[in-house]
Amino acid sequence: MLDTKLLNDFSLVAARAAYASSLLKGKGDKIAADQAAVDSMRNDLNKISMNGKIVIGEGEMDEAPMLYIGEKLGTGDGEELDIAVDPLDGTTLTAKNLPNAISVIAVSEKGNLLQAPDTYMEKIAIGPGYPENIIDLDFTVEKNIKNIAEFKSVKTSDLTVCLLERDRHKKIVQSLKKLSTNIKFISDGDVVGAIYSCLDEFNVDMYIGIGGAPEGVLAAAAIKCFDGQFQGRLVISNHDEKLRATKLGISDFSKKYYLNDMVKGDVIFCAAGVTDGELLKGIEISKNFFTSEILSLHSKEKIIKKYQEKIEI
Repeated sequence: MLDTKLLNDFSLVAARAAYASSLLKGKGDKIAADQAAVDSMRNDLNKISMNGKIVIGEGEMDEAPMLYIGEKLGTGDGEELDIAVDPLDGTTLTAKNLPNAISVIAVSEKGNLLQAPDTYMEKIAIGPGYPENIIDLDFTVEKNIKNIAEFKSVKTSDLTVCLLERDRHKKIVQSLKKLSTNIKFISDGDVVGAIYSCLDEFNVDMYIGIGGAPEGVLAAAAIKCFDGQFQGRLVISNHDEKLRATKLGISDFSKKYYLNDMVKGDVIFCAAGVTDGELLKGIEISKNFFTSEILSLHSKEKIIKKYQEKIEI
């Protein structure tokens, strides 16, 4: 089991990365905002007592100078850990100073996080309290919605589904409209979208759609901490993506991944708001410190906490 002390360490890593990128919000430069978060996160991860390895990062070694897949981080004298990061989930949101940009990190013991290639992934997620396998990627949208409605003893028109607003989701949207199901569109940041399904305050019954596979692993880590359900399946659309997946040891390109395939054993998940959002407030800067709102989760310890922390600049 992961040491609970790590939860605080990694929460501060996320908060400082969020602060670094927040200095560039509204500046119109998403690359600079992302780089600021990457630099901060890498610097802080190297101070933690661990033998850490990036399994979800900024890309492969030849395309990312820092936080690349396989990069070793930490002081080298602690636990062997797998680390998944998205230093800035919502680069465009930050550049335009729009809501819901966050800095994200998930950590497990060695070998316990799926090494997902930088491709798309089909995803479906619900929160806690449902029977196992009530949802499934192989079910139609209608069947998934009707199963949830039946379990909750409500109409399909009483349910809300969250998904990215993308042309590729036209068929899903048509199915939801036929059932008169409410739709909550998000413009970017589908880690946040998946988390909505686990928190009553957002009134989201299901998250569905196609988004980034690395973000799928991060979302699965969070959902495991909430005791929710998640399934993912890679969307491989060309030879280059096939090679990327093969490089990471994936041979079954149509495999349906269940939550425990993607995140085995214990996991820690930390997210900090960059711009103001529904899930987390953005960074607030005062003279000598900044205030960060952080979501900290630890699956085995059943820790779910959202709090604000003042941190010296």
